[in-house]
Amino acid sequence: MQRVLTTVTLLGLLVATAAAFAITEHLKLIKSPLSGLEVSRPGVLSPVCDCATNHATIRIKLRHPDHVTVTIVDSARDTVATLASGVRLPAHQPHFFAWNGRTGTGALAPDGIYHPEVHLEHARRTFRFANRIVVDTKVPKVLSASVAKTVLLAGPGRSVAIHYELSEPAHAVVYLGRNRIIVGRLTKSHRVKWAGTRGGFALPAGTYVLSVGARDLAGNETPAAARKHVKVVVRYVELSPERITVRSGRGFKVHVKTAVKHYTWRLGQRHGVAHRKVLRLRAPTTPGTYRLVVQEDGQAQTAVVRVRGR
Repeated sequence: MQRVLTTVTLLGLLVATAAAFAITEHLKLIKSPLSGLEVSRPGVLSPVCDCATNHATIRIKLRHPDHVTVTIVDSARDTVATLASGVRLPAHQPHFFAWNGRTGTGALAPDGIYHPEVHLEHARRTFRFANRIVVDTKVPKVLSASVAKTVLLAGPGRSVAIHYELSEPAHAVVYLGRNRIIVGRLTKSHRVKWAGTRGGFALPAGTYVLSVGARDLAGNETPAAARKHVKVVVRYVELSPERITVRSGRGFKVHVKTAVKHYTWRLGQRHGVAHRKVLRLRAPTTPGTYRLVVQEDGQAQTAVVRVRGR
């Protein structure tokens, strides 16, 4: 008798397990009334920035028409803002709702993590998005910015590295005056390279002051007054020495640094083309002060040659 009861119990358990499995598999086949739940990337917004990330876009698609309520909830699932209330929406087409990072009263929502929720009146179900929306109004700070070499001998493949450290992961943004010339990758500390150009065009030789700011994923950007500044001297030709004293008719030499293979030179009435790193010339026979002009691709550097009598 005991054996029969045990067998019956085991059979009952097997039947119950099979039924539960069948129910589970059937539920899996029932499609959710919502599809295509998405939040626009990067999912981080700043309601105070004048940029494309000052709001988040929420996308939903219904499998059946329904009256929809879309809300934004905080980590405690308390409603922060209502984007739609009981709106009847058709099925099988995307619907978009924008949240600007503010509460229902128009106040700024505190920095933190939020989730969209969608309630379907007919389906009697509420869906909470797994996608999160981060509100971030904190402006990134530039802790330091520097260049290892202040002189850039500009030319093909030449650049100067600007090292920086930020208060949080963000894109370093380098300005020349009001022009944004470089945007770095998303990181807390790294370097960006500048080749002495603006808008893809080479700048004339001279001294330039670059300002370094930062922009985070939410679009918050370091204000101009809080940026760090670095100074870079752009040269295309460098002469050493820049002042030379020599007796008339005597030979002298000048060290020439340039990124190109050939350059032109002019001293008084004489001129020529050279390619060596050391330019060897002979001083004019008439005493006086002369300018040695070395030029490459329209960019020139000058050395003063003072010629004394014999």
